[in-house]
Amino acid sequence: QGTFTLLRDTRTDGSFLVHHFLSFYLRAGCKVCFVALLQSFSHYNIVAQKLGVNLSAAKERGQLVFLEGLGSCLDVVFGEEQREEEQQATQPHPLQFLSGSVSDLRALFTFVQAALAPVDGDAWQGRVLLLDELGVLLSLGAAPVAVLDFVHYCRVAVCSRLQGNIVVLVHSNEDSEDKENELLMTALSHHSDLILWAEGLATGFCKDVHGQLKIIRRTSLQPGGERDSVQLYQYKIQERNVAFFARGMSAAVL
Repeated sequence: QGTFTLLRDTRTDGSFLVHHFLSFYLRAGCKVCFVALLQSFSHYNIVAQKLGVNLSAAKERGQLVFLEGLGSCLDVVFGEEQREEEQQATQPHPLQFLSGSVSDLRALFTFVQAALAPVDGDAWQGRVLLLDELGVLLSLGAAPVAVLDFVHYCRVAVCSRLQGNIVVLVHSNEDSEDKENELLMTALSHHSDLILWAEGLATGFCKDVHGQLKIIRRTSLQPGGERDSVQLYQYKIQERNVAFFARGMSAAVL
């Protein structure tokens, strides 16, 4: 509890980690706020069903609060959603910064805070904020400082006050000249308790080994901690799970 986990991928797609954490926390009975900026709800629901979790049922019982960024962006840009909200005198849209009226992500933080706020009588095992993929906010025009401020306030509200967990995915490219994304990645890495870094193989594509996963436990952040703990595994994504093995120990290689 109270941990910040950074999911990072380079030269590969680390989305399988997002699907793992989403199904894991729902099965554990946690209240989950999922800010999905990369895919539609139907995409996550189809994958979750393969993993034995029904996202539609989780939404109906109030366990899952889902923000679909793809549809919400269109609503804000074309003004339909905002006009309805003004008529109903409700809270501003979570992605209100797209309209140009504000430059910060305060509305998005308010949405997260309201979604995970404790309610009398609920019996959820914990609170979880899941973001996929944070770098999209930069592509939509948010400033790196605004994104980092948003993450900071979420860490205080979720990790510190609610003793919940935050899981964030950010795509990275070592050869990219996107300075804003690299700044975001560096700052998040510095504040993370756990980093799961999925990388493509340096030797190129292999049908039996899809990539390697570097697990970095930030023990240096703990009292008395000196060096971070680093483990490295290779993996193969299968239909309903992921097989992990030590480097060079794939069944196809042996």
